[in-house]
Amino acid sequence: MKRTPFTDLHIALGAKMHQFAGYNMPIEYTGIIDEHMTVVNAVGVFDVSHMGEFWVKGPKAVEFLQRVTSNDVTTLPLGRAQYTCFVNEEGGIVDDLLVYHYEPEKYLLVVNAANIEKDWAWCRKWNSMGAELEDGSPHMAQLAVQGPKAMATLQKLTGHNLSAIPYYAFETGTFAGVENVIISNTGYTGAGGFELYFYPEYGREIWDAIFEAGAEYGIKPVGLGARDTLRLEMGYCLYGNDLDGTTTPLEAGLGWITKFAENKPFVGSEILEKMKAEGVSRKLCCFELVEKGIPRHGYEVVNAEDEVIGNVTSGTMSPVLKRGVGMGYLKPEYAKPGTEVYIKIRNRNLKANVVKPPFRK
Repeated sequence: MKRTPFTDLHIALGAKMHQFAGYNMPIEYTGIIDEHMTVVNAVGVFDVSHMGEFWVKGPKAVEFLQRVTSNDVTTLPLGRAQYTCFVNEEGGIVDDLLVYHYEPEKYLLVVNAANIEKDWAWCRKWNSMGAELEDGSPHMAQLAVQGPKAMATLQKLTGHNLSAIPYYAFETGTFAGVENVIISNTGYTGAGGFELYFYPEYGREIWDAIFEAGAEYGIKPVGLGARDTLRLEMGYCLYGNDLDGTTTPLEAGLGWITKFAENKPFVGSEILEKMKAEGVSRKLCCFELVEKGIPRHGYEVVNAEDEVIGNVTSGTMSPVLKRGVGMGYLKPEYAKPGTEVYIKIRNRNLKANVVKPPFRK
């Protein structure tokens, strides 16, 4: 299995380790619920060094990104980040990703760990215009510091005014004495915080500085288990569960990152424009169980007549709400918030209500 700069540290801290996207990653330390609530109430640190990072550079960078991503990169100012996706020829999602406008004619793409090789091949396939592409994944580590005390923790370690960095914006500079650290106000937990990108050789130095700075706030390392429950409470999609090559951004409620224009034909755009005009046959929805139970990926969703109307893509017992919550694709007529549906769990139909995300307000 591949390793991150923090693998030995996770093991030394007693983390429960498991293979994820080819990496030996921490799933939990003190328990998913404890770690989840640490992020909601204080501050936690995730090792997300397994994520992929591609550089797109040169005078053809914008032309390339307009071709391969669904969003409009021409609207992305310097120092800002944009959520977008790669779309295949059938309109399905190759991956969802972030695009950072790092410098003029220089962009950073942050892709999902499990899709690095596939995404890199995809980018090379569609680079007919000759943009400069570089896979920077082996040369970059990443920590996500999340929670209401994240800013107070990190502000001790940098001269940058973190409160002045807007959501989906970033700055690059010195952090914990290390130069050229990207400090990004994005996040996948809904609890606030920052992502830090840096060279792997400075990993332990940065880790130790963060934990010393956050000691007064009860800072803890957090595994991928709580990362999943935190994103699910916010209704954030996870590639491989809620998104894949057979789901389209329009079905997934990502029409807001799908920009159609005559001067922006992206891969799969014609299929998606036709789908937008004709309407989708299913929609990704969030639901809360009324009865006691835990929805899981693959469970059927049925109506009062026991007819299958969809399937669960993600589900868990919400640590904050103390009830089962989930996401899934449903027939459009059942997608309106307040609609009553049933999740089939062990041959029992448990009542649930379609709700508008996030679950955790």
